[in-house]
Amino acid sequence: MNIRTRLTLMSFLQFFVWGAWLITVANYWFGTKQWSGEKFGDVFATLGYSSIIMPALTGIIADKWLNAEKLYGMLHILASVFLASIPLAGSPVAFFGIIFGAMLCYMPTISLSNSIAYNILKNNNYDVVKVFPPIRVWGTIGFIAAMWLTNLSGNKASANMFYISAAAALILGIYSFTLPKCPPQKLISENASLGQKLGLDAFKLFKNPKIAMFFVFSMFLGAALQLTNMYGDVYLSEFSKVPAYAESFVVKYSTIVMSISQISETLFILAIPFFLKRFGIKQVMFISMIAWVLRFGLFSFGNPEEGLWMIILSCIVYGMAFDFFNISGSLFIETSTDPSIRSSAQGLFMMITNGFGAVLGSKVSGWMIQNYYTSEVGVRDWHGIWLVFAIYSLVVGVLFLLFFKHKHDPKAIANINH
Repeated sequence: MNIRTRLTLMSFLQFFVWGAWLITVANYWFGTKQWSGEKFGDVFATLGYSSIIMPALTGIIADKWLNAEKLYGMLHILASVFLASIPLAGSPVAFFGIIFGAMLCYMPTISLSNSIAYNILKNNNYDVVKVFPPIRVWGTIGFIAAMWLTNLSGNKASANMFYISAAAALILGIYSFTLPKCPPQKLISENASLGQKLGLDAFKLFKNPKIAMFFVFSMFLGAALQLTNMYGDVYLSEFSKVPAYAESFVVKYSTIVMSISQISETLFILAIPFFLKRFGIKQVMFISMIAWVLRFGLFSFGNPEEGLWMIILSCIVYGMAFDFFNISGSLFIETSTDPSIRSSAQGLFMMITNGFGAVLGSKVSGWMIQNYYTSEVGVRDWHGIWLVFAIYSLVVGVLFLLFFKHKHDPKAIANINH
């Protein structure tokens, strides 16, 4: 098996582990366990807490003391233990504790998988810019495959989704030890301060008004990034409570319908270079925010019959909403920061969007839905829920357009690959 094939398998399994439960966990929580909606926000907040705590720590370990592929394997094996233990949770508190353990192990493996792939490709004289994207696309395919397996096997609301995820994590953990060695680079000076070792130098960027404003908007938009992952599948599944829609394709195969979003991701990635050259980073990020308005708004007015086209279109625009913000935001950091702190700045961008932003969105949305959009008998007003999310995204988008000042520089974008 050649290097590219081995890394493709790693990428596939990396996101298969996540896709087996991330989209469908709400069905297990609300349907099988019938727990409180407010507490559900805590589940997705674990992704944010883990993104704040772990990537910097595991990055230091991989940089200084332990081969990256071994650390990666150990984390996945530990994650598999936690994932397999989730069905044992008898209360929301226990569920939160176990899944938090799983996420502390899993979330840092996302960035580690990229580091391992870059390292191995460079050591084998591959063109990383050309070769890595097709490898990474297989991660999204793995996510989709896990979603389909969970749905078609009848496990979108059962404990088996966690066992499927745990099995994949265990296989990937063991497989990781067969990958080419990625020894510590020891690029961090022994005399470096603790702040430098943790990448905290990047926080100096908040002194730059434009970058500080960018990070603020990143946090607010980051609050919206996981909302459809949190509630999308259970929203579609709960159309079963409406007699006219109970036997519809959308209800039976809600996870497969949701997977259109991930398929869309793979296609919109290819469109990013054109949009960046034509419109620039700021406009592409604003387009992403408008796409989020459409994502939520179409969900608000859609249904499994005459409104099916709205649900499908919502899933299609998700690719633009998600990719355009994440990638153009990353490129803004790449073109706006000093090379000496660029990696730390990228880590800070991830911490703010997937960390603080995700925690904000998870906690507030859980509280809001439970207290304002859920009846006493547990019926959720999905039209109102998605409409509020759409209005929120529109407000963030308009404020971003008004207050974030950034001129389009085609040369800066052209020089990224040089």
